[in-house]
Amino acid sequence: MPLIIPNHLPAADSLKQENIFTIERARAVSQDIRPLKILIVNLMPTKIATETQLARVLANSPLQVELTLLRMDTHESRNTSQEHLDTFYKTLSEIKNERFDGMILTGAPVETIPFEEVDYWGELSDILDYSKKNVYSNMHICWGAQAGLYYHYGINKYMTDKKVFGVFEHKVLRPHNPLMRGFDEIFYAPHSRNTYVRKEDVLEHPEIRILAESDEAGLHIMATDNGRQIFILGHQEYDKETLSNEYIRDVKKGIPIDVPKSYYVDDDPNKEILFRWRSHASLLFSNWLNYYVYQETPFDLQKLR
Repeated sequence: MPLIIPNHLPAADSLKQENIFTIERARAVSQDIRPLKILIVNLMPTKIATETQLARVLANSPLQVELTLLRMDTHESRNTSQEHLDTFYKTLSEIKNERFDGMILTGAPVETIPFEEVDYWGELSDILDYSKKNVYSNMHICWGAQAGLYYHYGINKYMTDKKVFGVFEHKVLRPHNPLMRGFDEIFYAPHSRNTYVRKEDVLEHPEIRILAESDEAGLHIMATDNGRQIFILGHQEYDKETLSNEYIRDVKKGIPIDVPKSYYVDDDPNKEILFRWRSHASLLFSNWLNYYVYQETPFDLQKLR
């Protein structure tokens, strides 16, 4: 949350240079407060687990957040009961006249399929089009980030030689970007994907800033300067056991899979998990809610442009 300081306080410039968020008293007293409306487009097959993961990181803020869950109307979920979907989820046709402060588009287990061949690509394209005028800040995660980059900028994805699987070290490239405030220069994040986005393709779009990357895992966090479009190619929101569950699942199915890198102690799946990305996950989502949703979205969402 911002530090409220007296108007024209001399220390304001120094605090700004140190990346400490402040607002002057005159602005603070004029602010209206209401719950933030966040739309979650949940494409994951393990919908309940994903709901829990995202709710956990979004709750690490003093701001009030109201969640709306959205599913694909043109795709049948085989891993979540219809009762759960009917009770807790809406479709685009049901929310098309609403507006939201923020939207999160999750990953999906379709990364090896060309975008246009995904059975719900048409509906997802409609949602991404809807988000341009009806959502202030959009956060895209993993395959959702690849889909967003492709839909909005024509940036394609490519197959990796080997699955990017584990917890990787990342470096912050733009420490003064609001999303990166409070981040250590080096931080950890999980990845689990068979595709990647070329850095040179992103650099052809100067409106997209690369905020964090890994020497091993590649690009991680990208965003436009105004924070309207944010792309995260890893999984900061993952729970401690998520990669372990994926690894054990594939081993049981006989699917070739390496032990997730730098995840278990000594890379031994019989030993403890090194849970070392939780604090930065909380920081990333709280920074998003604070700087790009709470501070920027108009109180009256009908004034959203």
